[in-house]
Amino acid sequence: QVQLVESGGGLVQAGGSLRLSCAASGRTFTSYAWAWFRQAPGKEREFVAHITWNGRTYYADSVKGRFTISRDNAKNTVYLQMNSLKPEDTAVYYCAAGVRATLRGGYDYWGQGTQVTVSS
Repeated sequence: QVQLVESGGGLVQAGGSLRLSCAASGRTFTSYAWAWFRQAPGKEREFVAHITWNGRTYYADSVKGRFTISRDNAKNTVYLQMNSLKPEDTAVYYCAAGVRATLRGGYDYWGQGTQVTVSS
C-alpha cells in the first residue's frame, strides 16, 4: 500500500522558516514527479511547487525566491524549505506524486496534509 506522510508543519512567526518533509512508502518513487500544494481556510487548493523526476523545479509566483523543493530518491522523500514566511502562507500543505504528473495535474498519490501557521 502506497502512503505519503508529511511532517514538519507548525507555528512560526513571520519571517521565520520551516522545512516540510514528505516520506513515501510502498513503492520506489525515483521516476515520479512530486509537488506541494496548499489550502487555506475558505480557499481552493493551490499549487506551490513541483519537481520532475530529473530534478527540474517549478514554483508558484507567490513563493518564488522563498521556497525550495528538493528530493532525496534514496530516502523516497521530498522536501519543501520555506523561508521568509508570511501570514498569507498559512495553510494545510499537501504533497503529491505522480509518474506522469505535470504542472497541469496527473498526481496519483496524495498525503494527508500538515498544518503551517504563520503569525504576524
